[in-house]
Parts: sequence; C-alpha cells; structure tokens
Amino acid sequence: MEHLDIPALQKLDAQHHLHPFNDNAALAKKGTRILTRGEGCYVWDAEGNQLLDAFAGLWCVNIGYGRRELGEAASKQMTQLAYYNSFFQCTTEPTIALAAKLAELAPGDINHSFFVNSGSEANDTILRLVRHFWAVQDQPRKNIFIGRHDGYHGTTMAGASLGGMKGMHKQGGLPIPDIHHIDPPFWFADGGDLSEDEYGLVAARRLEDKILELGPERVAAFIGEPIMGAIGVYIPPRTYWPEIERICRKYDVLLVADEVICGFGRTGEWFGSQYFGFQPDIMPVAKGITSGYIPRGAAMFNDRVANVLKAQGGELAHGATYSGHPVCAAVALENIRILQEEKIVERARTEIAPYLAQRWAELGEHRLVGQARIAGLVGALELVPDKRQRGFFPDRGSVGVMCRDFALKRGLILRATWDAMLLSPPLVITREQVDELFDKAWKALDDTAQALGR
Repeated sequence: MEHLDIPALQKLDAQHHLHPFNDNAALAKKGTRILTRGEGCYVWDAEGNQLLDAFAGLWCVNIGYGRRELGEAASKQMTQLAYYNSFFQCTTEPTIALAAKLAELAPGDINHSFFVNSGSEANDTILRLVRHFWAVQDQPRKNIFIGRHDGYHGTTMAGASLGGMKGMHKQGGLPIPDIHHIDPPFWFADGGDLSEDEYGLVAARRLEDKILELGPERVAAFIGEPIMGAIGVYIPPRTYWPEIERICRKYDVLLVADEVICGFGRTGEWFGSQYFGFQPDIMPVAKGITSGYIPRGAAMFNDRVANVLKAQGGELAHGATYSGHPVCAAVALENIRILQEEKIVERARTEIAPYLAQRWAELGEHRLVGQARIAGLVGALELVPDKRQRGFFPDRGSVGVMCRDFALKRGLILRATWDAMLLSPPLVITREQVDELFDKAWKALDDTAQALGR
C-alpha cells in the first residue's frame, strides 16, 4: 500500500471538511482516523491497524467489504450508460429492474418505488406524497404525522422533524409544523413492574391517545423504525407492532415502517416488519439496498397509496437529478443478487443470529451490563452503575464513549449511544468472528470497569 502522509491529510481534512455529527473544532485538534481498505468484516486504517467492524460501517455493509462484483456492476453500467434522468417520460433498464425486484421482495402489496439517494430523502418524499395522497381525496386537513420521541428518520428538514431527537431539533428551527411525537417503547427505562408484553401494549396505545387528542380526521400517518437504532437499539416487545397496526387500521392512519436500518436482512428477515409480524403501507429503504457501496434509497408505497397518486394526483411535482440513477440501480441489483443467491439473509437468520444471541447474552453477564438486547444481527449492551437495578450513570454518555474507545484499541468497532454499546455487524460475519467480537468486547468492558474503579 502506498505510504500516506497522515498528518498532512488530517490537516487538509480539518481545513476543508465538515464532518457530520461531530464537534468539528475538537475533531480538528484530535485528527481524524483515515480508513484505507476493507475486506469481509474488517477494515484497515492508514496506520495499518486491522479493525473488526461490528457496526457494518453505519448499519449498512450487509454483504461485507471488498465484493468486486459490485464495482464491476458499476463499471459496466457507467461504460454503457453512465447517467440518464427519470424526468421527461424516460427511465433506464436497471431502474425498471430494481423497481420490479423490490416489489418482489417487499411484504404484502408494497409494489411501487420512488427512487432517491438516502433514507433522509426517502422520508422527505413520504411526507410530501402522503400529504398529497390525502389532499387529492379532499382531505387536505389530514396532514399530521406522528413519530416518536428519540426516533431517527434522517437529517433533512422533514426527516429530522419526523424523528424525535431533541438535539437535532435545536438546530434549524425544527420540527416543522404538523408533526407530533409520542414516547418510544423502551421497557428497560420505562417499563416499571410491567412484563415486556404488557408494556408493549401500553406503549402502543400511546398512539391511540395521540390520534384521539389530535382528531383522526387530522392524522395522516404514523412513522416508526421497527427497531429504534440510532437512539440505542430499542427493541420493542412482540406485542407492540401488531397493536400499532390495529390502531392505524381503526382510524385510517397510514403506517410507515422506516426500514432504512432493518431492511435487507438486518433482523434475519428481509424486512423488520416481517420480523415483528405487521404489514406497513409505506417503507423508506436505503443502506442495505446497496450494502453502502453507493448511495441509493427508495420510498416504497402499497397499491392503495400508489394508485391514488397515479390516478388522481396529476403531475408528481417531486424529484431530483439523480432519482433512479442507473449506476446506483445496477449496484443495488447486484447486491440483492448476492444476498439471494448466496442465501446470506437465510444464513444470518438460522446460523449466525442464534449463535450471536448466545454470545451476546454472555456479554450481558458482565458486571457493567444491565441489559443485553438483540434481534437478528442488531443489538445493544446497556452499561449501568448497578447491575441489580435498571438505571443509568449520572453523567450519561461518558461511560459509553470510554468503552467505545477501549474497544477500538482492542481492534473492535462498536458504536456508543449514551451508555449503550451498539452492534450491527456485516451479515456475512462467521462464528469465529463472533467469538473474536466477544473476546474483544469483554476485554473492553473489563478495561472500562477498571477505569471506573469497579
């Protein structure tokens, strides 16, 4: 590998690059970590350190790093037709094929895709088109979206508004009007003496209370992640989503399942809604659709919504230069082909998920861990000051960052949200790599406990 002048690159980065979700002034003083290559479940930085990426980039590298087939698919399409738009009554063959493939994979009658470049853009699209859906049916006042406090639906004006992150709402005048939130289903913090199944029903019925408060004639849709990822992998009780669906059907509220993280195998099912046993009307997807190799997202709609938009909506005054980009579509198709032909999702569900759950539960025995929660290949370790009760450290977040940094020194990438250590490895992780993950995570927990004097 060519020698890199790391200090010079860090200096240029500090001078010219604004990093997302970072204190850029502090980062400039510290210097960024520069990643140089990846293979399978590992990445290497510019200093030559090999790191087991137990977070799959940003929940997204489902087929692992270094799959040349995706680069070859991009190269072939670039050579044949690098770009054409989806305006002017035009499209391209890969874009058509991807729309058809997604209709084949998606649950129920979710058969229609509007292509975008990210999950954030997908949720912007959904907000606009759902409001349009109701307006062309003479219900313009049915325009309220209900999301959840601490939910995450992207960082655009609409996406960040649909989400419930208070820190994001402080910047940019958010949320935009007619978006409301209910409390999330987080039994560990909120369940009290209820069983998880009892709590799931209580948490879901907050939606009904909010709909009745606002008026069913005003509420257009409810949006939620099947598993709330960014806030700390909140895995709802099994009773939660079927009750949410029942409530939405009762009041004719569209149900939006944000599958940006869960989609394309993360739970061991193709989509998180299948894991939890409910049927959404609308799904934003991104991330795993290309395993992160190239930007691609889609807002997916069921027949009911799409047929109204087609038959009654007139001109669809929404889109972008890169909507339906043929290279992105070709890469997505190749990624899905690999997932299907190599049975990666099935293997993740039947072989890796049970073993990972076993080892994750063992990490839950550590003296710092109050709860080890996991669904498929996504999970969290909730670090606590007292294992005998459900509670949090007073300076919430500092212990998680400490543990994350100790893990990195051990050659393991985990994400920290507050004091939860988050897991989301590539779906192609092996049992041997799960063991490596366990060993390095346990040592990082020990390092953290020692630093805390425990």
